[in-house]
Amino acid sequence: MDAVNRNRHIAGAGSSAAAWLADAALAAVPLDGLDTLVAPHQRAVVVAPHPDDEILACGAMLYLLAQRGRAALIVAVTDGEGSHPGSPAWPPARLRQARCDETVAALGCLGIGHACIRRLGIPDGAVSAHEQQLAQQLTEMLTPDDVVITTWRYDGHPDHEATARACSAAARRIGARVLQAPVWGWHWSAPGDGAMPLAHARKLAVPPEALAQKRAALASFHSQIQPDASNGAAPILPAFAMQRVLHPFELYFDDHE
Repeated sequence: MDAVNRNRHIAGAGSSAAAWLADAALAAVPLDGLDTLVAPHQRAVVVAPHPDDEILACGAMLYLLAQRGRAALIVAVTDGEGSHPGSPAWPPARLRQARCDETVAALGCLGIGHACIRRLGIPDGAVSAHEQQLAQQLTEMLTPDDVVITTWRYDGHPDHEATARACSAAARRIGARVLQAPVWGWHWSAPGDGAMPLAHARKLAVPPEALAQKRAALASFHSQIQPDASNGAAPILPAFAMQRVLHPFELYFDDHE
């Protein structure tokens, strides 16, 4: 995993969606149905470092679960109040409320109600400092029949990586399964560099209607996908970043070091 340890930089446009779709190693990852990843008797517990990560990582899975009347819990680790530092238009208090509202709207596109959301209120940008607290909170809410879905432990964002580590620690205590999904890993990694643990990966087949609903859900995050008119800053979540998670599959890694 030397490539992972050295090169987790999120800058520029990163690797394109087209480049990933042309990658032979990614194409060879086995394609699974929903019940293989989350069995009918299991609950999906999606642990999102920031509002929108639950959609970026596994929005299609959430839609498919909702369509089948299956149980899901969304754990919002932070409220995303740190995404626009210094912005006159987006002070932290406004961002916190906006991003919580955006999450409710996005999940509504997938057929999931706000009652399925549990907010932990850990400060945005400081998940590493609260990692043990997060692991303990997750331990208290998990059962052995849960499948925990979260971001990749080498995703390139400190909050994403700390969240993954906390999920792993909690799941080990309880005996739950963990699946990790790349969000920014698609950006800093590149086809052929060996950083993505594709030998430990599975793809969830995403039918067209699920992909369409995931796209609609992402469009709910206005604060992230629009430029900041108050200072001219580019969108936090540009179109090229969203395109990388709108493949006809979602990629999940079995938890491993």
